[in-house]
Amino acid sequence: MASRKSPLFDTATTIGKIMTFLGVSALCGVLAAGLIFPLAASGGAAAATGQEILDEIPAELMEEPLSVPSTIYANDGTTELATFYAENRQPVDLEDISDNMVDALIAIEDERYYEHGGVDPRGLARAFAHNATSDSQQGASTITQQYVNNVLVNAQYLRGESRTTISGQKTYADKIREMKLAVDIEDEMTKDEIIEGYLNIVLFGGRNYGVEAASQYYWGISAADLSLSQAATLAGMVQSPNGFNPEVNPEASEGRRDVVLDAMLRTGAITEEEHDEATSEDLNLEIQQQEVGCTSAELGAYFCDYVRRQIEDNDAFGPTQQARSELLNRGGLEITTTLDPELQEDAEEEVVNTIPVGDSSGAGSSIVSVEPGTGNILSMAQNTEFDPAESDGNTELNFNVDAAYGGGTGFQGGSTLKPYVAAAYLEQGGEMDDTIDASTDSWSQFTQWDAQCLPNGHATILDPGGWSVDNVIDGMKREMTVDYGLYWSINTATTATAEAMDLCNVTGVTDSLDVHQAQDGAMLSPEHPSFILGAYNFAPMTQAAAYAAFANEGEYCRPRALLEVEDANGNSYDVPPSDCEQVLESDTVAQLNDTLINIAEEQVADGNPEFPMAGKTGTNDTTSSTWFIGYSSGVSTAAWVGSYTDMQSMRNRTINGTQYEEFFGSTLAGPMWHDYMTKAAPNYSTDDFPESDDSPFDDRRDTSRYNGGGSSDGEGGGDQSEDDSDGGDSDGGNSDGGGTGDGGAEGGAGGDGGTEGGPND
Repeated sequence: MASRKSPLFDTATTIGKIMTFLGVSALCGVLAAGLIFPLAASGGAAAATGQEILDEIPAELMEEPLSVPSTIYANDGTTELATFYAENRQPVDLEDISDNMVDALIAIEDERYYEHGGVDPRGLARAFAHNATSDSQQGASTITQQYVNNVLVNAQYLRGESRTTISGQKTYADKIREMKLAVDIEDEMTKDEIIEGYLNIVLFGGRNYGVEAASQYYWGISAADLSLSQAATLAGMVQSPNGFNPEVNPEASEGRRDVVLDAMLRTGAITEEEHDEATSEDLNLEIQQQEVGCTSAELGAYFCDYVRRQIEDNDAFGPTQQARSELLNRGGLEITTTLDPELQEDAEEEVVNTIPVGDSSGAGSSIVSVEPGTGNILSMAQNTEFDPAESDGNTELNFNVDAAYGGGTGFQGGSTLKPYVAAAYLEQGGEMDDTIDASTDSWSQFTQWDAQCLPNGHATILDPGGWSVDNVIDGMKREMTVDYGLYWSINTATTATAEAMDLCNVTGVTDSLDVHQAQDGAMLSPEHPSFILGAYNFAPMTQAAAYAAFANEGEYCRPRALLEVEDANGNSYDVPPSDCEQVLESDTVAQLNDTLINIAEEQVADGNPEFPMAGKTGTNDTTSSTWFIGYSSGVSTAAWVGSYTDMQSMRNRTINGTQYEEFFGSTLAGPMWHDYMTKAAPNYSTDDFPESDDSPFDDRRDTSRYNGGGSSDGEGGGDQSEDDSDGGDSDGGNSDGGGTGDGGAEGGAGGDGGTEGGPND
């Protein structure tokens, strides 16, 4: 559609300038009395004076980017997770907009669009005469003026200024400024560019801005395919986007559509036959609801919310949280994340297969995977719906992450802490086949443990009753190797291992792996020795990332969710790169894996692993929190099962139709991990884990060294009793505080006496 200008109304000519200024004067009564008639009588000089007045009006069209929806994608760059927008808009070129739409808009809003230079003198004169003699008001804004007005509104909103350009708030000065801008912009843009810009910025009811978004919303079609009736319906909405909204006010909308069609017939844009056919049609709406935000995500809703919070927390996306939120909702960001859509689907399937959404048990299940060597978050799932509405199975609480990113206070780690103790022991020169005395099960008040990083150089048990622990398996309070104690998860073996060194060596390992508390991000403190048995609360993602270092020879990588972010103008934003550091000796990890491989392959995979795997179970003392955290060489996954509603014991609950008298990490978390990883791990590396040159074991997978443990009386080899369903994990306690709260146990590590409130696994 070519741009056309009449020489009479071309502002580059003297006559055009006169006519333009005549129009301004006609609208503005303050100027009309003194200027219209002199201009009409005196010709060129007066016209020049009028144009000079316009030229002296300070006006510059300070444009801001149009509000465009942002979209979050999985790591393939095509799987859409969710869309965010304040204004639903999909900008398109004029060639992708139906001619019906352009013709309808011009007929009803500005029939001399191609004849004026931004301001229509005839329209202004008509409106001035009408408004001077009638109680009703008539407007005369051209499409160019309306475009200018919409640009100003958009810019004022984005700058946080008062919106003085909206209808009903304009002064004469505002109107004159708008006209000057319209005249100026006609010299800078073609008619096609102006009408294209207008059709992409104008509101068409609700939060639908621009003709493409409106076409998709009301009929599920593109703007290029708009019929005559549909185009007239949209063009009629321009005058009152919500008053003539066909979804809300269909009768008013249909009446306004017919007015537009009448105008098209009068101006010769359509024939009488086309007019009659279009006016006889129903609106035939096919509303396409546009869900917005993470609640609409069909895949990875909780990960979506985590990404949203990552954007809003990162000053690369703006100086303030509000600015970053505005960018997300208006900046047209294309956000490519680390999420693997295939693994995410597998994770979502497994958490629900384990415990259905809204299960009467009130139990929760979650899976989160991190890639060793990159820190990329590959999946994040739980057995609830991301929905603020109150209903069984609905929650916006993200089980897998810290409180700062939408999680709760986390879950007690139980025996998942024991590999960190063993790693610290190895880092200090110990060996997994070293013999320790696991017979000590209590420490009196004022007993001191070495802890050189504390002010007094030691941790002191202050509880009047001292601190005592116990084991699930009878007969285990005796001498054994570090390897044997970790394999059977013997509490007294872990305390003996820790007591043989400085407790700060253990927190040195946890610090290096960024094992921190979910509630406030605080690192672990050796002040209370009971922390070694998992008294603190952790987010599953924290544990998955830490264990990923065991999968990658001691290299720790911080979890990350963003791969690439680009805005609607093609600007790229800095996103956190892979942040990896060698924090443990590779030989330490290799020796530790000698034990963790056997735990996963024998206790979880029943001696028939589909790929090399390693990991550790965990259960807290009240059995409200159970874990299996394990890994292949290419995927590290934390699987958690527990109570998130009442935070009470999982024992004697009926879960997914089955009643469980006892409950451990191997009861549901372990099988859930195994079923998921059987599908997920082959998509990444499944290489065997490197062996230590100094391993004390000739065959790391020779499980005969574990014979003599696992039965309830400590005799016999390998078979677990019914009460030892966690592969022999010890049951014992401490008084680590352990009260419960939303999303995890509150209180964390308290004192070290008694037998309640702490971990048992």
